[in-house]
Amino acid sequence: MQGLLSGETMRHLYFLQLGTAGVSALLLSAAAQAQQVVGSDQDDLVTRLDSMKAQLIEQRHLLEVLRESLQAQQRRIDALQGSEPIANDRLAIQRGTGLQGAYLSPADAQDNQPTPGAPSSTPKPVPVGQAPSRDSRPPEVAPLFEQPGVLTPRGKYVLEPSMQFGYSSSNRVSLVGYTIIPALLIGLIDVREVKRNTFTAALTGRTGLSNRFEVEVRVPYVYRSDATVSRELFTGTAVERVFDTSGRGLGDIEMAARYQLNNGGADKAYYVAGLRFKTRTGRDPFDVVTDCTRRCVGENATGTGLPLDLPTGSGFYSLQPSLTWLFPSDPAVFFGSISYLHSFKRNDVSRLVLGGLREPLGTVDPGKIFGVNFGIGLALNEKASLSLGYDHSSIGRTRQNGVTVPGSVRTQLGTLLMGYSYRLAKDRTLNISVGAGLTRDTPDVSISVRLPTTF
Repeated sequence: MQGLLSGETMRHLYFLQLGTAGVSALLLSAAAQAQQVVGSDQDDLVTRLDSMKAQLIEQRHLLEVLRESLQAQQRRIDALQGSEPIANDRLAIQRGTGLQGAYLSPADAQDNQPTPGAPSSTPKPVPVGQAPSRDSRPPEVAPLFEQPGVLTPRGKYVLEPSMQFGYSSSNRVSLVGYTIIPALLIGLIDVREVKRNTFTAALTGRTGLSNRFEVEVRVPYVYRSDATVSRELFTGTAVERVFDTSGRGLGDIEMAARYQLNNGGADKAYYVAGLRFKTRTGRDPFDVVTDCTRRCVGENATGTGLPLDLPTGSGFYSLQPSLTWLFPSDPAVFFGSISYLHSFKRNDVSRLVLGGLREPLGTVDPGKIFGVNFGIGLALNEKASLSLGYDHSSIGRTRQNGVTVPGSVRTQLGTLLMGYSYRLAKDRTLNISVGAGLTRDTPDVSISVRLPTTF
């Protein structure tokens, strides 16, 4: 800084000297012209000399103004430089910081002065200003699972209409008889194939009670249709029979709450705890009429129990705690969750059969479900993102009157998921996810479309 300003001063002094030399040359020129015009008119000569004197006075005045300006600038330079020049390394250290006492009150600055006689030391740099606030909310990813990772901000409302479709098919072969040789069966065979379609339209509402706590209510409407193709036992016929049934109505209403446990950040995971409660507002599977006339097997058998109408609810109250984690690692976000679904057992359960009769079943305790999922989300641009994930659920055995139901086994459900999200507007996003079943008991394919809107 000193070198630059001193150079500027030198240029001003150079122009000052140049102006003085010009005035001297002007006077010499005037004297020469006076000698040449000795023979000219004396009045004309006096006029020209007066004009030159006026110009000389004006030049001197301008030089005085310039000299005063240079002196004022030099005084400002001396005030900025102080008693000693600022070293370049010191400037590098202080860049972006402030010295202690630089922005303090006069009393505080006086307290920070060094003690007389004490060894001098360079003041420690302290931050200047206030750092920008860091967003403590988890990053957004294309949703794949039921539990969203990003919580609703305080005072905001999210209304999310959604549509989900699932298709599954299963085959079952029952053999009754004995074998003479491994390739020959003497007896009857029951081949049954079930194809199931499920449509679920839901309306979900969420609001943030704080920036870390949100509540949610989900109201579903379910439509189901099953088609069963079979050749029955003990009939001795090669004709396949088709049994169609369907059901529609309000599903089980769900209520949930989620709380963000920590702030998280770059290379630091976010943890969100959740609790979901499922009601029994849907049509109970024990209240639909089962077929015991068209599908009876044997003369004294009670029938296969296939329902004439399909239920739209599970028939049990359920409580599901969960823990979701998100780990941002630019440009990807890793996420996952673990959950445990506990369905409360029911006492004095009975099944409705034809004729309005009730078949007592006693106490039914459905199997508990342990779930785990994980995935990765990638931001394609400022509007679009893509997610890949896997969801696995392990369903325990169902117990009736304290005894495991015959034929009930632990069931494993595995689904590979891919999701896509696109921001249509500042407050509206389109989310699409597709799931493919990897185990035999998992639905073959599932497709869900969501359109959350923030108010």
